[in-house]
Amino acid sequence: MMLSPWDRWFATSCCLCCHVRTGTIILGVWYMLINGVVLLILLTALSDPEQYHLTSAELANDLDVMDDANMCIASAISLLMILICGMATYGAYKLRAAWIVPFFCYQIFDFALNALVAVSIVVYPNTVQDYLQQLPDNFPYKEEIAALSNVCLVLIVLLFIGSILSFKAYLLACVWNCYRYVSGRGASEILLYVTTTVLLPPYDDSVSVPLKQAPPPYTTATA
Repeated sequence: MMLSPWDRWFATSCCLCCHVRTGTIILGVWYMLINGVVLLILLTALSDPEQYHLTSAELANDLDVMDDANMCIASAISLLMILICGMATYGAYKLRAAWIVPFFCYQIFDFALNALVAVSIVVYPNTVQDYLQQLPDNFPYKEEIAALSNVCLVLIVLLFIGSILSFKAYLLACVWNCYRYVSGRGASEILLYVTTTVLLPPYDDSVSVPLKQAPPPYTTATA
């Protein structure tokens, strides 16, 4: 029997031999914890801006990335991510496929963004050196990294991004398989409900139907 490409990649188990539902729930809770910690740090920075404010001189560039507006935007994004991850966790737990879709779309966007970063490094390899020059002077091992050749730096960065993309693709496949499993589970439950309540008559009605009269006994004809 011929299988479609989507069916070939479909599986109900993921890392550590757990079910895709369990993996999606763990992934959603993990993302919620990370974004919760980020949101807590940003709210703390907003409550005490003098302690967490970094000036442009400390960052060795012309941008002041820790102003109040950017922190408010980052806090809103973290709050939205907590909501999306919570929806995915609830959808995987309660078998609601539609609740998993926003988290799956976020994963696609995140994967595409990292892929674009890898493509930009291949097309413009000098951006790695430019990024190293923008780092502060007290950055660990800055001089040792800058002493490497440009080709070696590009290969190291591409290897690092490639490993991240492979891991993100695996998590993406896990959530997609969970969505397919939940969708198939819901479709089978609907089919079972229709079969038992619509196509089959109730038991009382089937019992109350009178039986047909038996046919007359067969008699052999005599000459």
